[in-house]
Parts: sequence; C-alpha cells; structure tokens
Amino acid sequence: MSRTYKALALLLSYPEEAYRDLYPAASGVLGEEGLLGDCKGLVRLARELASEDVLDLQARYVQLFDRSRTLSLHLYEHVHGESRDRGQAMVELNKLYASRGVQLSAHELPDHLPVFLEFLSLLEPNEAAALLGEAAHVLAALHGRLKKRKSPYAAVFAALIDLADTSADAQALSALMAEIEDDPDDLAALDRAWAEEPVTFGPDQAAGCPKAAEMISRMGENAA
Repeated sequence: MSRTYKALALLLSYPEEAYRDLYPAASGVLGEEGLLGDCKGLVRLARELASEDVLDLQARYVQLFDRSRTLSLHLYEHVHGESRDRGQAMVELNKLYASRGVQLSAHELPDHLPVFLEFLSLLEPNEAAALLGEAAHVLAALHGRLKKRKSPYAAVFAALIDLADTSADAQALSALMAEIEDDPDDLAALDRAWAEEPVTFGPDQAAGCPKAAEMISRMGENAA
C-alpha cells in the first residue's frame, strides 16, 4: 500500500475545512515514503490548502476543474468525451475496482482522478505505476495546461508523471493539446458546451463534483 498515492489524492480533492489538518501530514508522507524526488511544489500546495480561506480555495478549485472540460479531473472525459464508449469504459473500471474489493459510493465516479489514485494506493507499486502510465498522455496534457495557468496544482501532475511507468505517447498528447481550451470566465460558452445530455453509465448522475469524502476519511484514519 502506498501512502504517496493517498496523499496526492487528498491534495487533488475538493478542499474542505475538515481536511485542513490532513494537508501537512500529506506533505510529510510524500517526503517520508521517498517515491518522489522534488516535493517542493507539493509542499507549497499543501501549505496553501492548510492556511488559506476554504471558500477561496473552493472557488479556485471549481474555476479550474469544474468550469473547463479541458481541465476535467475525469480521465475518460479526455479520452471518450460524452460518447457511449465512456460508459463502457466506466463499467470496465468499476469491474477492476470490484475485483480488488473496492466498492464506490453512489456519488463517486471511477474515473475521477482522486478516486483512481486512492485505488492505486492499494496496489503493488509496479502495478500502480503501470495503470497510471495508461493515462500518461492525459496527465501530461493537464500538467501543461495547469503550468500555463501557473496553478499550484501543476505540481500534483508533475508528481504523477514521475510515478507513471511510461511516458506520454507523443501523438496522443499532441491531439489533446490541440483542443481549444475552455475559458472558465465565459459563462455563455460554458452553458453551450454543457448543453448536450451526457451519456448515462451509473447511478446518481446529479452529483456534480464527487468529493471522495469517504476516501479522504479513510486516509485520515490510516494517517492517525
């Protein structure tokens, strides 16, 4: 079991007041386990999450990850969009989770990156790195876009790229980076982009932003 993946899952989750005391512990875990080299950016992010006003943190989080499809934390959004292929991919990912004894709550979607990282924390390091490597091009695209915006969250994606056992496929990455980035400040464009009915693949489609609350609660218990 890798606490590094758990710590990264926490840093990438929707900020909550209840998590404030966990952020310093998460940055400590990253240094102790030794899977990553330079953790300075992650430590700065953890410090920011622990010290800044939670409402400001939540607003910035939503601005980044919920109001731009090109920064979505749902991995299959970048691979399949809203096609029915995404629904089948979700089913297969849920089967993988279930084969390891992991059952998600109704509001947790399996391709949501914090949830995926929590799952990877349960695996042997080599297997976790291999699964993460399958999303290397998505992680690289998100890292590039966040770095362009000078977002502290870019540090999480730099760490994930380091943990993956393969580099991003150049052609796949180029295709993702060629997509026009959404402007999260253009509300009219955002409404048009989300006007289409999304494909249904599981329960509780009204859940807008899975916070993986149970996941973080489990992490807190393990850190205690």
